[in-house]
Amino acid sequence: MTACIRAATPADLAALTALLASASLPVADLDGQRIHFLVAEIDAQVVGVIGVEALPPEGLLRSLAVSPALRGSGLGRQLVQALEAHAAHHGIEHLTLLTETAASFFNRLGYLQQSREQVTDAIRATTEFRSLCPASAICMHKPLDPARSASGISAAAPR
Repeated sequence: MTACIRAATPADLAALTALLASASLPVADLDGQRIHFLVAEIDAQVVGVIGVEALPPEGLLRSLAVSPALRGSGLGRQLVQALEAHAAHHGIEHLTLLTETAASFFNRLGYLQQSREQVTDAIRATTEFRSLCPASAICMHKPLDPARSASGISAAAPR
């Protein structure tokens, strides 16, 4: 089965929230206008989600989740790659993320660990950075290649 990765719409909010909650990821601030979500869909069902809190030229990678039955299938990697292209297309030059469980996964995709003190003020001011993600979470960073920007995916924050 091949997943279709597309921009999330307001109609996807319940499904993407449920998927994030089932993965124990933050859902308290999903109504923010700066969070762009992409979803992976198979047979009209949301089976993966990833988001970016856009603060150009910076972005905070938010909440990668894949349905348990599809973990290990490469869908997570596809979602990250689609999000990186989407972010670069929207003027984001660097992505930062916080993770408690997926540091090795993101490291394989080129993200490097950095101290929280190295994070820009814009990222530090986000709700996820300030309060939703624990201080024990690993902070990681990756510069994006603007040549990889995608024009085929545009995302709207679900409301």
